[in-house]
Amino acid sequence: KITREDLVTPSLPEQAALGSLMAMSMDFKTYVDQACRAAVEFVNIYYEKMDKRRRALTRLYLDKATLIWNGNVVTGLEALTNFFDMLPSSEFQVNMLDCQPVHEQATQAQTTVLVMTSGTVKFDGNRQHYFNQNFLLTAQSTPNNTMLYKLQEEETAWCGLQALILAMNPAAAVMESGFPRHSA
Repeated sequence: KITREDLVTPSLPEQAALGSLMAMSMDFKTYVDQACRAAVEFVNIYYEKMDKRRRALTRLYLDKATLIWNGNVVTGLEALTNFFDMLPSSEFQVNMLDCQPVHEQATQAQTTVLVMTSGTVKFDGNRQHYFNQNFLLTAQSTPNNTMLYKLQEEETAWCGLQALILAMNPAAAVMESGFPRHSA
């Protein structure tokens, strides 16, 4: 006969499985927390470089990364440098940041973080436009065994800037960002 206690208290094998699920849940929580900290640090570095030190921006990209800017594909560090050089000065204001780790089955077991931002931008001090930008950051080991994230793929969309985008050439990219102090 099954008692009420049997229904409420799991058997030992069920308790062990529950413990494993809780451990997996804690590992996933740690993984998500690390991804979010890396994303916040990346976004701070990326937009600061975009607005003030654009020449240093290409160091944030992998050699064979792809940049898609309003549907225009840019591949290769030299092309990326040329692309960023032709952009007018900018003032980005990020209003939204979202991030999540990408499941390892989708990335051939490579630690990858999806970062999504949106906000406003002014080019050459002109009227502000809305933008959204998506980044795929790939973890890279360093000689001193710290983990850096490098930009693997990026997609940017601007509202109302189609004329600026028409003259773009293909280019590629490398992002280096360690884990920052936690900020929510």
